[in-house]
Amino acid sequence: MSKKPEASKKTEASKKTDDVFVGSIDQGTTSTRFIIYDRSARAIGSHQVEFTQFYPEAGWVEHDAMEILESVRVCMAKALDKATADGHNVDSGLKAIGLTNQRETTLVWSKSTGCPLHNAIVWMDVRTSSICRYCFIVCSCLGF
Repeated sequence: MSKKPEASKKTEASKKTDDVFVGSIDQGTTSTRFIIYDRSARAIGSHQVEFTQFYPEAGWVEHDAMEILESVRVCMAKALDKATADGHNVDSGLKAIGLTNQRETTLVWSKSTGCPLHNAIVWMDVRTSSICRYCFIVCSCLGF
């Protein structure tokens, strides 16, 4: 019978420090959340923050880009705090972060300042629907 070397044995405490974690930013239409998963896909820390919806005119929907950015920062910090408080060494074990977002929401940033030029125009905003209809008709007539 072979014996395992003592050096290969891990205590539960040392196992937590060697673990691998993956984070997930879910930046949705009404809220942002950050979830940290361990190697068994168990959520070990999470936080969610709702942010403001702006309706400047009927059919228009906008978000403040800086508020969204801050919601991501807050969610990440709070989820990391929770996981760390529960004994997980996420600082050295976080290996990747995935991101889901609103996809069709549009935002333009200033190259020189790094600041948004306007609120984000949200995917459900209808202010450009007449342009979209026009493009569809033109493309249909041209055989596209």
